[in-house]
Amino acid sequence: MIYFDNAATSLFKPNSVKRAVIDALNNYTANPGRSGHFRSMMVAEKIFDTREALKHFFNADDYEVIFTKNCTEALNLAILGTLKPKDHIIVSCYEHNSVLRTLEHLKKDGIEVSIIYSDLNDFSNHLEESVKFNTKMVICTMVSNVTGECSDVQAIGDFCQKYNLIYLADGAQASGHIKVDLSNSDIDLFCFAGHKGLMSISGVGGLIVKKGIKLSPIMFGGTGTESENFNQPGTIPEGFEAGTLPSVSIISLKAGVEFLEKNFSKIIEKEKKLTHYLYNSLKKLNFLTIYSKEDSKNVISFNMKDFDSSFLANLLNDKFQICVRAGLHCAPLIHKKLDTINTGAVRVSLDYNNNFEEIDRLVYALKFIYSS
Repeated sequence: MIYFDNAATSLFKPNSVKRAVIDALNNYTANPGRSGHFRSMMVAEKIFDTREALKHFFNADDYEVIFTKNCTEALNLAILGTLKPKDHIIVSCYEHNSVLRTLEHLKKDGIEVSIIYSDLNDFSNHLEESVKFNTKMVICTMVSNVTGECSDVQAIGDFCQKYNLIYLADGAQASGHIKVDLSNSDIDLFCFAGHKGLMSISGVGGLIVKKGIKLSPIMFGGTGTESENFNQPGTIPEGFEAGTLPSVSIISLKAGVEFLEKNFSKIIEKEKKLTHYLYNSLKKLNFLTIYSKEDSKNVISFNMKDFDSSFLANLLNDKFQICVRAGLHCAPLIHKKLDTINTGAVRVSLDYNNNFEEIDRLVYALKFIYSS
């Protein structure tokens, strides 16, 4: 099997992550923050250590880490926990439905949304023409899950600073694949998924919040604090982590981040070479339409002449055991921009564990299918 669906979730998990999961299942399954016994305290310490590892990895000393079950929940918290009726939000057309559907839900409360249909790396140049007196937030993905394009984080941050706007960055596809430096970015809210580039098992994501940003809870329940108070505490992180945390997933995330810390330069360099090789290999096939650019980060999307994207993906799976993804990738507006809203696209997404031979086998399979 060749696995090219890493933008959905990474297949490769380092041995250190696997060992951390087994260790957590054997020794750290008590409920953290709910009891005073040593087992509970041990798990709480592990979770604290993971927060600190994330803050170090993302250079986020002036931020707080809230754990969620995935990036979707983190984006919901960031949006629903900050916006008020009649606020205006600017977003790119590259956003995931985790953003778009949440904003659509808020429109009934009078939320206004402006969508910029520029290329992602040009998004910042169109902000000035979209800003209004009631603009509250700018939302932009750091790396597109459809094309692999990158946004200009520094330029967006400078704009938000100029107009005193909240900058929410979706780091689902960026985390673990590019260097993210929050202390030098002016990002106020940063969302991540553990199970993609950060190499954890599924079940954990997070929202990293700059200190001073006001956030309201969107989920209510036990926090292990102020139990006599029927109102949800607003303290970060406790007030935003109602219920039992996924301790095993969180502990695996720490191991994933530590693996990245030790090997990051090597990982980035290999992924860059693989993506370059994939792009140029596919570019030689004149029966493909490629929607990504040569400098894309780990993701290349395309369509084959006279083939439905889902049918092609199924053929690659059934005949060649190659796993790709087809469709709209939960990001319909970028497909509207690319004129693929009715066809979707085939997405190949790489990670550190892929190799050049696998790309050659994909190219062979595409040639075989087209010529058959």
